[in-house]
Amino acid sequence: MSNHFSHKSSSELDSVVIRFAGDSGDGMQLTGTQFADTSALMGNDIATFPNYPSEIRAPQGSLFGVSGFQVQISDQDISTPGDELDLLVAMNPAALKTNLQDLPPGKMLLVDSDAFSAKNLKKAGYTTNPLEDGSLDAYRLIAAPMTSRTKAALLDLGMDSKSMDRSKNMFTLGMIYWIYGRSMDHTIEFFQKKFKKKPVVIEANTRALKAGNVYAENLELIATTYQVRPARLAKGKYRIIMGNQATAWGFIAAAKKAKKELFLGSYPITPASDILHELVKHPEFRVKSFQAEDEIAGVTSTIGASFAGDLAITTTSGPGLALKGEAIGLAMMTEMPMVIVDVQRGGPSTGLPTKTEQSDLLQALYGRNGESPVIVVAAHSPSHCFDMAFEASRLALEHMTPVILMTDGYIANGSEPWLIKKLADLPEISPNIAKNPEGWTPYKRDKDSLAREWAYPGMKGFEHRIGGLEKQMETGNVNMQPLNHQEMVKIRAEKVKRVENYIPDLEVEGAQDGDLLVVGWGGTYGALHTAVRSAYGVGKKVGLAHFNYINPFPKNTADVLAKFKKIVVCELNEGQLHKVLLAEHPGHNYFKYNKVQGLPFTVQELMDRFDQVIAHEKVVTA
Repeated sequence: MSNHFSHKSSSELDSVVIRFAGDSGDGMQLTGTQFADTSALMGNDIATFPNYPSEIRAPQGSLFGVSGFQVQISDQDISTPGDELDLLVAMNPAALKTNLQDLPPGKMLLVDSDAFSAKNLKKAGYTTNPLEDGSLDAYRLIAAPMTSRTKAALLDLGMDSKSMDRSKNMFTLGMIYWIYGRSMDHTIEFFQKKFKKKPVVIEANTRALKAGNVYAENLELIATTYQVRPARLAKGKYRIIMGNQATAWGFIAAAKKAKKELFLGSYPITPASDILHELVKHPEFRVKSFQAEDEIAGVTSTIGASFAGDLAITTTSGPGLALKGEAIGLAMMTEMPMVIVDVQRGGPSTGLPTKTEQSDLLQALYGRNGESPVIVVAAHSPSHCFDMAFEASRLALEHMTPVILMTDGYIANGSEPWLIKKLADLPEISPNIAKNPEGWTPYKRDKDSLAREWAYPGMKGFEHRIGGLEKQMETGNVNMQPLNHQEMVKIRAEKVKRVENYIPDLEVEGAQDGDLLVVGWGGTYGALHTAVRSAYGVGKKVGLAHFNYINPFPKNTADVLAKFKKIVVCELNEGQLHKVLLAEHPGHNYFKYNKVQGLPFTVQELMDRFDQVIAHEKVVTA
């Protein structure tokens, strides 16, 4: 769209961080997703952070009903949705009240002035109207009557007032597109596909989007527009992918490489349900999705599918992992290949079901009765969920044991550009399937990996019994002899330990030795990577070791830890990996930094903590 106003200027930026905030019914997730997708199509690198309210149908205008979506777009490779906001969009007083502390003075604040009624101000705890009392003078405030302008644009469509209100988020998006030089074409095409059976909805949203764009162009309060150039990404075909979607696709790819059908037995639970929702869409890839009546039925059906010869998976979050514990022990005892995905959330109990946390590591490692070791791996970003779902499947099928794949709400719901992979370029997966029935016994093991062979119904000559009672070595018969039990316990633990011979070494980013090694795991990678890169870039001897393999640890873990004077373990919990490292790799100068707020780390708070540790200052857990 051409610029008709000579007083308006344009400025180039390296990156922009925007947060959309409003009631859960205001469409902030859709608005943010459309801005992110459009920016990606224009060549920017992006990272997103959706932040949902935990309450179902929270009262409109309430502080605890605010939904947010943060996105960073950049002309460089980025790993986080950003720390400080450049623009806060607040659709009502509650959204302003709960998010303003993250907007630095001098930055842009866009609000729907129509929403600042006496009733809404009272709900948010304001005694005066912040749009009028001078409390927002430190910000570049743009108060736009978004609701009334939207209704004016849709007046002749015959819609009721409530239906017209639903399009105000698109009026807002139209304004943002103008401010940051984004095209409206992708979003209009999205309307046409999503609402193809509802032409009035297509027209309403398209009109609102264009009305917001024109309003911003003509609004004299917006004196400057901004451009973010395309990022220099590796050549190839990209798409925007969310973590849960990437997890689902990783399993589909693994099943294809292993020449197996994929079975999912799962009970819906936030924030893991979208894996089920994605897999149920793909029966063409021989995916069988079973929505079970509860968590126990989900995991036990998965054991049955594994026994029958499928790549079998189950998905859950922390409370569901607790319920699945006994059955995971059964799978470990029978040495059946299966993958349990734990998309972590804030706990305990129901806790913070829509907020992120790394709260389940100790449960994944030890949360079963008896000596029950399983492989534990973790994904570190939305796109990396694909890789680790594939890898978890490989480890389960080749080593004949359950694998727990840890993700979390932050990366499961977040999104980023993903370089689409070709199936032919992925590693081979060779399930440990029984081949020769002559002299075969169910618990005869590979001499290197100690994995038993996989025999399933229909394989002639491989009939055998299986169950949860202790097995006799090799034969698999029930055996309660004390020495046999002790030997089987040791063999099962050693089998998991030997997986270290089949996984990559731990890599270190930044300094390869020196003053401080930053240690993390899972979804904290983006913030840790960015913070360490910044510290290393100004000459500090700081390195990053981020664990994707946790049980067993990579073989070179001890060597890596020994090269640094101090080690700070950063986690979104009270120090679970820190406990494990102290137990398995004692003798190092460990510190920890912990945050349990339902929010990810910011880069700045990490860099401040690194400086404290290097300078021998006392470290206080957040």
